[in-house]
Formats: sequence, structure tokens, C-alpha cells
Amino acid sequence: MDIGFSSYHNGGPTREQDFERLSQTIGTSIMKISQNVSSMQKMVSQLGGSTDSQELRSQLHQIQHYTQQLAKDTSAHLKDLTNLANNSGGSSPGEQRQRKMQRMKLHDEFGSALNSFQGVQKLAASKEKEMVRKAKASVPLPPYREKKQETLIELQDNRAQKQLQQQHQQEEQNLRMLELQEANIRQLESDINDVNQIFKDLGAMVHEQGEIIDSIEASVERTEVFVNEGAQELRQASTYQSKLRKKKCILLIIGVVVLTILIVIICWQSSS
Repeated sequence: MDIGFSSYHNGGPTREQDFERLSQTIGTSIMKISQNVSSMQKMVSQLGGSTDSQELRSQLHQIQHYTQQLAKDTSAHLKDLTNLANNSGGSSPGEQRQRKMQRMKLHDEFGSALNSFQGVQKLAASKEKEMVRKAKASVPLPPYREKKQETLIELQDNRAQKQLQQQHQQEEQNLRMLELQEANIRQLESDINDVNQIFKDLGAMVHEQGEIIDSIEASVERTEVFVNEGAQELRQASTYQSKLRKKKCILLIIGVVVLTILIVIICWQSSS
């Protein structure tokens, strides 16, 4: 997967666009990995069952190989994204913090998808190994096959000869299938080791930026606390002001009533 990020290589003015495009590419790849893992899980559940077939195994190996390469490409893109985030000197502190948080979010999502992928890889390898073990137990040993071949030459009955030939051909085909399965298992185990290396690379990237991210998260948490405290104080002040206005209105009404009563009394006394 080759993406041309000119500003990343040349230090051009579109570094922000490069970061967003690369982030989007990584996000899409992670989603595709998760979708492939879901498909693989369905295929693996059919291995050894009534719906098992050579076509199913071939499809499983193809999607596994494609997802393996996609995981490698995504890991490489995450490294590029880290470099972009670390070389964003012209960005404001707020933009740098947002980039780092976005990058860590992609790290977490990729790690989760990678873990699911490796889980289904191990399950597939385990099932295929068990199938090979059972198949080998049911295939006659080479000396026995050679003895059958000698018997085949000695037999005069054409039907018996034909039956033994077909059986011999079937055994040879079964052996070739076993060899193919064993080769696929070796490739799958190699891919599992590659995923382990991707995990190590991912862990190294997280470790390198861990302290920075922790300080950013702590700052964000402190800011949220200050904002919440400030909002609470504003609400309390608003409540106090509202109560104070109500008290003033009540006192004013009482004063008007008292003044009215006094005026009425004075007027009544004057008229008397």
C-alpha cells in the first residue's frame, strides 16, 4: 500500500492534510482487518465439519495471507503517523495534543484488531494440525503400500487390479493433500510469529510516546476538573442571585404594602 505524502517527505505546507489522510487510511485498514477476522472465524468453525472442503481451506488461507499483509502495512503506516505527529513543530499545542490522542486511539484499535486476528490464526493452526494428525493415522505406511503394489502385480483379476489401483491413487492424492496442509500450517505459524513482531513494534511505539500521552491525559483530566468546578460555581452564583432577587422583590412588596397601610391610616385619622 503506497501513499504519497509529499509534505511528510518534503516538509511542505500540507502536513495537516497528510496526517488526516494517513489517519483515515489506517482507520479503514483496521476496519477491514476486523471484517476479515469475522469472516475467518466463520471459516475456521467449519474446518473438520460437514461443510469442510478444499475450496473453503483455500479461501481461508487467501484471506489470512491478505490480512497478514494488511496488518504489516498498517503497522508501517502507524510508524509514519508517529513521525508526522513528532515533527509537527508548526502546530499549536492544542493541535499537537489532538494528534497524539488520535494516534493513540488508532494504536488501541489496531492492537485490539491484531489480537483478534492472531487468536483466529492460532485456532486455525490448531484445528489443521489435529486434522493432519487424524489423516496421517488413517493413511497406510509406505511399506504397506509397496506390499499392496506387489500384490497388485500378482493378481489376475482385472476388477481387483482396478480397485487396488484406484485405492493406491487415492492414497497418493491424500498424501499430497497432507503435504499441502503441512506446508500451509508452517506458513500459518510463520505468519503468527510475524504478528508477534508487529505486537512488539506496536508496544515500542506506545512506550516511546507513553510519558507524553500520560501527561497530556493528565492535563486534559485536570482541565475537565477545573471546567466542571467553574461551571458548578457559576450555577451556584446564579442560584444565589436568583434567590437574592426574589428576596428583594418580596421586601419591596412588603414595604409597599406597609407604606400603603400607613398612608391609609394617616388619611383616615386626618379625616376624623
